[in-house]
Amino acid sequence: MTKTKSAFIAIVGRPNVGKSSILNKMLGEKIAIVSSKPQTTRTRIMGVLTEENSQLVFIDTPGLHKPRNDLDRYMLRSINESVAGVDMCVLVVEAGRSVTQEETQLIEKFRSIDIPAVLAINKLDTISDKTVIAEQISKLSSEYDFSAVVPCSAQTGYGIDILKKEMRRLAPEGDFMFDEDTLTDQPERVIAAEMIREKLLRLLEREVPHGTAVFVERMKERDNSDIIDIDAVIYCERSTHKGIIIGKGGSMLKRIGSYARQDMEKFFDCRVNLQIWVKVKEDWRNRENILRSLGYDQSDLE
Repeated sequence: MTKTKSAFIAIVGRPNVGKSSILNKMLGEKIAIVSSKPQTTRTRIMGVLTEENSQLVFIDTPGLHKPRNDLDRYMLRSINESVAGVDMCVLVVEAGRSVTQEETQLIEKFRSIDIPAVLAINKLDTISDKTVIAEQISKLSSEYDFSAVVPCSAQTGYGIDILKKEMRRLAPEGDFMFDEDTLTDQPERVIAAEMIREKLLRLLEREVPHGTAVFVERMKERDNSDIIDIDAVIYCERSTHKGIIIGKGGSMLKRIGSYARQDMEKFFDCRVNLQIWVKVKEDWRNRENILRSLGYDQSDLE
């Protein structure tokens, strides 16, 4: 009888190195939102990959950064807890970039708990001079004894299969933690809300989207129909931001809703009737009751 292997794996790194893109590529499904702006991921997102005799349970974490408010402190706590409670880590760095203070801090965390770690050098497709990769590998390998080093590109898919192979090799023997058809632990409402937030990040000015949050108030399938009705609220911190999100004649909100609905219909495999409202909640990132209502546990804010 073939023995099964399973592992919990934290994907860590500084903001905007492609952690969520790698997760989505490995799973073959988009469960984590992606944008070019830092701090896209706010919570730990779990993705499950079951192939052959192994089950890899990935935890996509927020990018490590200096906290400036209660929401940031929650994100930092999320990273530390993820690294401390897994079988291995994948440190994602950007090809051709010097080692940052954030990456040094993560490596120090690996060393303190003596955890197996894989180094994934992402965005290889953006580097024309590949000799810099060898230098980068040498520098990072001198900082920590990585179990494997994999140059890759989440954009093109190069190296992703090798990355999965290395993690399957390192996974300890054990029973599967989830059913074989499980993709993520995220509730459908959270996935829908994140799809809307991704469009905010992609379409709005830099200072606006990080002051927004999305909450799905209602998600209900119609009887005898392939239509899901979804009602969502976008919270922002200023009335001026509300105007930007809505746009002239509601044009921006229509674009946000249209793009989000397309992603929802593809993921949920049905038609979606999406209604979105915009409300102002000043300084919500430091208001405990609002953070709790959006799913951020108060114990993680302390």
